[in-house]
Amino acid sequence: MELSEVLEERKKTHGDWKQQSRLSQVLKGVIRQSEYYSRLSLPQCEALDMILHKISRIVEGDPNEKDHWLDIAGYATLETK
Repeated sequence: MELSEVLEERKKTHGDWKQQSRLSQVLKGVIRQSEYYSRLSLPQCEALDMILHKISRIVEGDPNEKDHWLDIAGYATLETK
């Protein structure tokens, strides 16, 4: 499969890259404004970043893409171990 084909397939499930990345950054910016954000560990920060990234894919892409939801559960589970 050519790269252009892969990118077109991803666009169907992940949404338009520029729109999805903008939403992802906005969501991450919102939580970083919390006065308590600094209490989080680096793994907690990364888990939240990845969860918000996946949320932006759900909103901008295909909300029925099972992998997005499974990835959110996975990142949440990693942080509770």
